Amino acid sequence: MESLRELYRIGTGPSSSHTMAPRQAALRFLEKYPDATHYRVTLFGSLAATGRGHLTDKALFDVFNAHESKLELLWVPEKQLPLHPNGMRFEALTTSGTVLHSWEVYSVGGGALQDSEQLAAPPSIYPLTNLADILKYLERSGESLWEYAFNYEDASFPDYLENVWDVMSTAISQGLEHVGILPGGLGLGRKAHTFYRKSSLYGVHMKDNARIWAYALAVSEENANGGMIVTAPTCGASGVLPAVLRYLNETLECCHEETLRALATAGLIGNLVKKNASISGAEVGCQGEIGTACAMAAAAATQLHGGTNKQIEYAAEMGLEHHLGLTCDPVNGLVQIPCIERNAHAATRALSCCHFALLSGGEHKISFDEITLVMNETGHALPSLYRETSAGGIAQAYRQRKLD
Repeated sequence: MESLRELYRIGTGPSSSHTMAPRQAALRFLEKYPDATHYRVTLFGSLAATGRGHLTDKALFDVFNAHESKLELLWVPEKQLPLHPNGMRFEALTTSGTVLHSWEVYSVGGGALQDSEQLAAPPSIYPLTNLADILKYLERSGESLWEYAFNYEDASFPDYLENVWDVMSTAISQGLEHVGILPGGLGLGRKAHTFYRKSSLYGVHMKDNARIWAYALAVSEENANGGMIVTAPTCGASGVLPAVLRYLNETLECCHEETLRALATAGLIGNLVKKNASISGAEVGCQGEIGTACAMAAAAATQLHGGTNKQIEYAAEMGLEHHLGLTCDPVNGLVQIPCIERNAHAATRALSCCHFALLSGGEHKISFDEITLVMNETGHALPSLYRETSAGGIAQAYRQRKLD
């Protein structure tokens, strides 16, 4: 299992799979083959189906234009390459159109890249790859989940988490200040500023929910506007964890080190899903994105409340379990409807999972590892209509309404 640095990626929205990863793939290809006359990139499957809404074309043209290279971009949504729905083919060409070099690479979720020879895969640093084994190890060592993560990351990892939290915090602050309409043509107005202003007008329960929602909306709206965010585990689900951590920082008066440790535990949960299932909406639907984000935030919240390792595992399991079957059908291929609201509701659900786990002793019948495999199975059973193609579900309902 790879470093948590590969899960918490700092970059600009709106999509880790459709924006961050294609940009990185283009940079790698140009670095390796810088002297071609011109280049061609073919997008397949989900990347082609929703690439324009996710600004994939802009990300690629920005890279090639900066290199002063001519780019031909092709869209083939009806075809899928063998390893993943988010496939790309990069080609370096001569003046006559002869292909000098070709590379097929996949955007596998959260900004990560993979090819058939694993050339793009980062090294594995964690020896245990399921939570049951990690918990058994921790029973013997007496350590916490965050300590397990720190044991295998390098010495500069705390500094990296500092940077992650700084970016998350800045995204919340900026998102609370910004107002207006989000780009993309849906006419969707930002809500974070209004929710935050109104939060002080209500009773305690409504006030707390409004604050959490405002924080999640703030990050998600910044992401939709192409702002700087952290994948947690993806761009589309980037608002859940920061919202929960910001709220608990204020209500529990957590020290800075506690927040960084909670980030480590949350990252470990996200990494386990990424390793044993998927965090890619194109592969398993939104359950892999928002469901994983909820599990991560629930685990972090339970730790900050003083929960045991078993209670943390239970909270994470519930966060994932109760998003099973969630489809990914973004309207017009934009990371806006239903994505932004889902971040807000997943944040409050994460706290509910935390509270439920804390009231228990952590005992339950279905483990986090089992629910991760069930999520993967469920996701692959979803028709492609509901896996980030915008061909069915809410996206289709919106299109039909526009036609009517």
